[in-house]
Amino acid sequence: MGGHRSGLERSCLHLQISTMSAHNPASVEGALARLAAVIESRKTVNGGDPDKSYVARLLHKGPDAFLKKIGEEATEVVMAAKDVDHGADKGKLLYEVADLWFHSMIALSHYGLTPADVVAELERREGTSGLEEKALRKAQARAAQEGHSE
Repeated sequence: MGGHRSGLERSCLHLQISTMSAHNPASVEGALARLAAVIESRKTVNGGDPDKSYVARLLHKGPDAFLKKIGEEATEVVMAAKDVDHGADKGKLLYEVADLWFHSMIALSHYGLTPADVVAELERREGTSGLEEKALRKAQARAAQEGHSE
C-alpha cells in the first residue's frame, strides 16, 4: 500500500482529520500554523519562485494582487452562503471560506502577522458583547476625531 491512498481512503482520512479538528482546537491551530509556515516559505526572500508557486506569484505581485483575491473570495463566500440558504450543498460554502482564509493568510504573512495573532485578537474579544465592543470603538473614534480638531 505504501504512501499511495485511493480516493476513498484520502476522503476518509480527510474526514477523520476534519472531525478531529472540530473537536480539538490545537489541531486546528496546528493546521493553520503549518499553512502559515508554507506561505512564509514561498516568500521570495525565503526562496519562493513566482514561476513555480501561486503564493510566491501573489506575494511577488504585491498587495494589490492578493487584496484583490481577498475581495473576490469574500464575494464568493457571500454568494455560496446565499446558495446554501436556497438549498445548495454546504460544501461549496466551506470551499469558498477556505479560499478566503487562505488568501487572508497570505495578507497576514505579507504584513508580518500570523494566525496566532488572529486567535489572540479573538480571545481578547471573548466574553465581550459585540454591541458593547462596537459602541466602544465608535466612542474611541469620536474621541480621536475631537482630539485632532482642536
